[in-house]
Amino acid sequence: MATNIAAKLTEMTLGHDTENTDITADVSSPGKKPEWDNPKEKMKALAWMGKNDVRVVETSKPRILNDQDVILRVTGTTICGSDIHLFHGMIVQTEKGDILGHEFCGVVEQVGPGVRNLEIGQRVVSSFVVSCGTCRFCKQDLCTACENTNSSTVHEQVLGERMAGLFGYSHFSGGYAGGQAEYTRVPYGDQNLLPLPDSVPDEKGLFLSDVLPTSYHAVQDTGIYPGDTVAIWGLGPIGIMAAVFAFRNCASRVIGIDNNWRTEYAKRKIPSLEVINYTELPRGQTVTAEIHRLVPGGVDASIEAAGGEYAKGWAHYVEMALGAEQDTSEILNECITATRKFGRVGIIGDYVGFTNHFNIGAVMERGIRFIGNGQAPVQKYWKELLQMIETGEIDPTIILTNRIKIDDIAKAYFKHDKKEDGVVKYFVETRFSSPRAVRTPELTAPAA
Repeated sequence: MATNIAAKLTEMTLGHDTENTDITADVSSPGKKPEWDNPKEKMKALAWMGKNDVRVVETSKPRILNDQDVILRVTGTTICGSDIHLFHGMIVQTEKGDILGHEFCGVVEQVGPGVRNLEIGQRVVSSFVVSCGTCRFCKQDLCTACENTNSSTVHEQVLGERMAGLFGYSHFSGGYAGGQAEYTRVPYGDQNLLPLPDSVPDEKGLFLSDVLPTSYHAVQDTGIYPGDTVAIWGLGPIGIMAAVFAFRNCASRVIGIDNNWRTEYAKRKIPSLEVINYTELPRGQTVTAEIHRLVPGGVDASIEAAGGEYAKGWAHYVEMALGAEQDTSEILNECITATRKFGRVGIIGDYVGFTNHFNIGAVMERGIRFIGNGQAPVQKYWKELLQMIETGEIDPTIILTNRIKIDDIAKAYFKHDKKEDGVVKYFVETRFSSPRAVRTPELTAPAA
């Protein structure tokens, strides 16, 4: 939280740069901007109220602010592991009242006069990225590097260059209200919304917003080739689907690493997956040593799909608690030392700042290709992945474990954080949701 306060002070000093954004940004909580509200219509939404404090609130329905805006009636949303970073107060420039959620699908409710390719009543899924579609990076299908949708000067100071805006992910990422709500505003609707055919239910189409492009991008960008041995840290939705795509790329072996029941869940869903629950290793046995036991010399490629928030050892725990580092390097070091000489390590898990005790020597001396995959350029893969769903080549519902109402989403954050109730991925329905698709979880409420 101290870092968050410092970021706000920095923004006040540097100013907020809107010169390169030609859309209205920083509308993450409609209730704070009366001139941008729709005061006659209200909606339910999940709002960040402080560290470890999220609540379902009643707020104003968003309205069209720019010509290319779309107002979406949300029919499905979910909770991402990245949302838990916000929940913990780890992401700077998160403000009280911000509406969260970057994975959502729905029905087009209203369109601005500049929208050309979408119609009212059309079913769509939204990219988690807010991109313009016309800058030099968007033209290369690298939409997460969009130059026109993020006005945060702090983002530029911390990362060296500004990246695209993200839905529901603080003013550090543009300040756009998210989709854990009954309605949301989608800027550049033609660019950021993908029509869904009737053959693809929301329970599958929803995952085109983030999980499928992100996991596919991790495999493609890191480079998984026929015959490769692969290790994946983190068996949440991204790690599980990355394993699916690694096998699709004809990897010979894939090993998943985690510290709880998710290892067995992933094994049930992907029988050819090998798993390591590191809490069950013999005392003194490291993950690196176990991987070298299974694959002498190390794997060809590793994918870090866990993220840097959770310290394993006391030194990093203390340093992170004191604000001496923002991310732990422990899993990254395991990836490096578990990978063969001149192998590849891809990072798709979230890292937001500086880390200590990073084994840079092992990267250099062993010739490791150390790849920051970046936030996935969703539009680059959308149509290809949609076709895989339509043909049945992939089934994203293997990660879907729970279905809840939006009224219960705040309680679900706590369950997700603690990895309770057997949760891998929620489908969160609103009053606009369609009936449950066959062979998907029934509606329940999170246990108290």
